[in-house]
Amino acid sequence: MGILEKISDVEKEIARTQKNKATEYHLGLLKAKLARYRQQLLEGLSSGKGAKGEGFDVMKSGDARVALIGFPSVGKSTLLSILTKTQSETASYEFTTLTCIPGVIEYKGANIQLLDLPGIIEGASQGKGRGRQVIAVARTADLVIIMLDATKSEAQRRLLEIELESVGIRLNKKRPNIYFKPKKGGGLSFTAMCPLTHVNEKMCQMILHEYKIFNAEVLFREDCTTDELIDVIVGNRVYLPCLYVYNKIDQVSIEEVDRLAREPHSVVVSCNMKLNLENLLEAIWEHLALIQVYTKKRGCPPDFVDGLIVRSNSTVEHVCHAIHRTLVAQFKYALVWGTSTKYSPQRVGLQHPMDHEDVIQIVKK
Repeated sequence: MGILEKISDVEKEIARTQKNKATEYHLGLLKAKLARYRQQLLEGLSSGKGAKGEGFDVMKSGDARVALIGFPSVGKSTLLSILTKTQSETASYEFTTLTCIPGVIEYKGANIQLLDLPGIIEGASQGKGRGRQVIAVARTADLVIIMLDATKSEAQRRLLEIELESVGIRLNKKRPNIYFKPKKGGGLSFTAMCPLTHVNEKMCQMILHEYKIFNAEVLFREDCTTDELIDVIVGNRVYLPCLYVYNKIDQVSIEEVDRLAREPHSVVVSCNMKLNLENLLEAIWEHLALIQVYTKKRGCPPDFVDGLIVRSNSTVEHVCHAIHRTLVAQFKYALVWGTSTKYSPQRVGLQHPMDHEDVIQIVKK
């Protein structure tokens, strides 16, 4: 029996098992087994045991990378052509795009790399329709845009989420606050800093035994589910922000547009009529959590033309690395003007957090 058949059997058993107190341990074991089989499937195909196919990852460039994912013929190539200077082939038939086409969005001084990926189909996580290469590129992105057709049912969104989750991509979720460390001996050390409603020590032990781990230290800092515990044990999960973009809103009623626009992490657009594209760019900027920092030389006014683009939780040290990697070794102190300071200018060290549109002057030793 192949891995795909084993995965199918476990999924069917999970679907027909009732969820109650008596079956929670059995379901926990099945979920662990399913995650292990999916990991084996990923490793088997990446090591070349499956059919060889040419990958189409492109070099990462710019300040951030955004991947466009969706079913065929939902308007991904049209959106790339409108937002960037790159022309991607568009047509009314499916599978017009057969490889990865990169473009660059210039917005608020940042260069954001946008990747137009081929349309994926159901079963892409198991290698159908070059789906594995598409999803592999998505794992390297800073933001995933799931492009959806507003004229079709909500089931398309859930299908895409299932395909991405089955290969270890977690959308709009934070990393579980669980400390896990395998040990050489001493058995299982299980500690919880809060009341647990989904997992107990016996469940944790059974899941670890499924992965042939008998000695480990596990510390729960929050109430987590069995799925989150399995994600921490496997350790290859990618947590990405996701934006759902509904295209073709000019073909549905205004009530439906209003309902879709109120969904969390959702933006409604019409690529054909170029509606609401400015709000889409603003939503991309917010989900990427980028800030702009301006530099200043001693005795000169700040350079407001060419700012530095860094992450929103960046410190003075990150700004130094963005300017030049040797600057931290020569760093003495910095003067900062802006909303991150108590008064302007404030003399700060390397660990001072920066805000959007702060001005910084670095003094070397």
